[in-house]
Amino acid sequence: MDRVATEFPRMITLLRKERKISQKQAAADLGVSQALLSHYEKGIRECGLDFLVKTADYYGVTCDYLLGRSAEPRAASQKSEETAPVVPAAQKRLSDSAAVIFALAEDSGNEELSAYIERVLSLSLYRVFRTLYSANPKNDRRFFTVSEAAADGLAMAAIERSRALSEEAVRESGLSDAGITTNSLAEGHPLYVSSLLNLIKNAESYIGEIK
Repeated sequence: MDRVATEFPRMITLLRKERKISQKQAAADLGVSQALLSHYEKGIRECGLDFLVKTADYYGVTCDYLLGRSAEPRAASQKSEETAPVVPAAQKRLSDSAAVIFALAEDSGNEELSAYIERVLSLSLYRVFRTLYSANPKNDRRFFTVSEAAADGLAMAAIERSRALSEEAVRESGLSDAGITTNSLAEGHPLYVSSLLNLIKNAESYIGEIK
């Protein structure tokens, strides 16, 4: 077995473990089954070019580094840039999914749609941040201008209003004539589609918990 064939399984296993990502999560983020990823990591099967590129993007390294052809994880053009922090899988899943959603909104031809979507997402994150902030009673409540008693209810109302406006914008856009399939998503957003599909799966499992 040549060096390239042995280095790739070793590197993808090492990178995953360094980032403390489970094999199950990495497989979901990369859009393959856990069994197939296990075969790649053990060198039982060889991956295609698409998976190689996707894996390099996922771990923020070059394809040459994964194949053992370079000792430098990043390209020379990236060396002078500040090293970006490793993005946890959950955070990457959310940011990738948001990228697809905003791209679809832009394709709709309705300029207001992206603004309404941004409101819904911003308000949702605002609610979560207030929950974290309020965990310590010593934190200064003057950090916010909306009172703690009213914030959650008003934020929920604002989310519903923005969501309703986004639905109206969608009806007035060209999205009704544009079919969305897993194939169209994969072709239009190859680096992000696995995160979106995984987010949908997780969201529907959360919904199932309250049925």
